[in-house]
Amino acid sequence: MKLKVGVLYGGKSAEHDVSIKSAKNIVNAMDRNKYDIHLIKISKDGTWYWQKNTVIPTEGKAENDTEILSNQNLDAGELVKIGNKLDIKSLDVVFPIIHGTYGEDGSLQGFLEMLDLPYVGPGILGSSVGMDKDLSKRLLLQAGVKVADSMTLYSWSEQQPTYEEVTAKLGTPVFMKPCNAGSSVGVSKIRNADEYAAGLLEAFRFDTKILIEEFIDGREIECAVLGNEYPKASILGEILPTQEFYSYDAKYNDATSRTQMPADIPADLTNEIREAAIKIFQVLACEGMARVDFFLRGDEYFLNEINTIPGFTNISMYPQLWEYSGIPQAQLMDELIDLAIKRAERKAKLQFTM
Repeated sequence: MKLKVGVLYGGKSAEHDVSIKSAKNIVNAMDRNKYDIHLIKISKDGTWYWQKNTVIPTEGKAENDTEILSNQNLDAGELVKIGNKLDIKSLDVVFPIIHGTYGEDGSLQGFLEMLDLPYVGPGILGSSVGMDKDLSKRLLLQAGVKVADSMTLYSWSEQQPTYEEVTAKLGTPVFMKPCNAGSSVGVSKIRNADEYAAGLLEAFRFDTKILIEEFIDGREIECAVLGNEYPKASILGEILPTQEFYSYDAKYNDATSRTQMPADIPADLTNEIREAAIKIFQVLACEGMARVDFFLRGDEYFLNEINTIPGFTNISMYPQLWEYSGIPQAQLMDELIDLAIKRAERKAKLQFTM
């Protein structure tokens, strides 16, 4: 019997369009002989749709063959029905491919936990901590992982530090980014006071807490991690962006940006970075999947960030890294779904009442 897999995509975050591209590739990679695929889309305004077919609209718009799961139905008694066709709790597993806010930060994971539905990717804790660049850096520093020096700013502060105060501590240039966003959304490279003022406005558009980090003039190295209790690391890949840094546009729209797989790094250092990726994955309580990004300066490496729902577009690094590591995308889908089900089975054995 085929497994019923719900592919949940779209979402309210700034990465809605990336999610659509990722979902298309995930659906195309799934073996239709193994899986009965159900598409569930969340629009930019938060409305849920169930799609009768498995063809994702190019713009992610609800077509005539969709049925709405209205926000009014998301309450204690009625949250499980999607139209009259599918009870969401009848799904065997959910593949959430919603990047950023409300999809990658533990919110969606909590919803699925309440339904006792197995789902791909880290749980509530790993998702929320991994999403918050400030908290994840604090935990990893305590675990002995090297990270870029940084400052954390809050939108509600009466007075923000000046550009001069920031550069006195971190040097110049610096990078400014929202703490809870991905795909380089809201990220700016800051070299002067005018760019600093504009960068504050841009970053605070997407979060109430932002991170300012020192610039590390190094190579951009990425490693994919896969597994639950005993995760494994892929080969290392190197980003060779043609733009000034690996921006949102460079990640998803710039066909001239290149990658090198495997990265040209000595074997001993490669193994050390792969081990560090697994350590980071475990320290942050991740399971299922994550992509860990590093800066490499000489033979010294620093964590850049972890992505707990990495992109699955046709140029995304996570599936490519596993492809080059000997796991084609169809097999990767199988392993991710199997990991989700095994984690749910493990949790089902726990006792929650006395």
